[in-house]
Amino acid sequence: MAELLITPFTVIHVITCLFLILVVLIQPGKSGGMGALTSGAAQQVFGGGGAGNLMTKVTWVTGSIFFIMSVSLAYMSSSTDSSLEKKAVAAQQRAGGMSKAPAKPAPEKKAPSK
Repeated sequence: MAELLITPFTVIHVITCLFLILVVLIQPGKSGGMGALTSGAAQQVFGGGGAGNLMTKVTWVTGSIFFIMSVSLAYMSSSTDSSLEKKAVAAQQRAGGMSKAPAKPAPEKKAPSK
């Protein structure tokens, strides 16, 4: 079941990461940041005092989603039943019926001397 969720969770995680980067860069900081480029437009869109409040809420929600996805993906990757070594051994056994250890070469027989 966890294998089915890893891909959608990874996609959501990457999208959330990119959106979080964008939201943080848009916020005007003490020195202006990238918000200085669009300070007039940002103030008009979000209102005078509401820009910080809305952007703060968006940042918190996006950061929370990012954190939850990070923890979920870490848990799913570490809670699998089999490791890569077990999977490799199983694949070898299915492919050629080989055992875990490589086969030892047979000892050479010496011809009888006269």
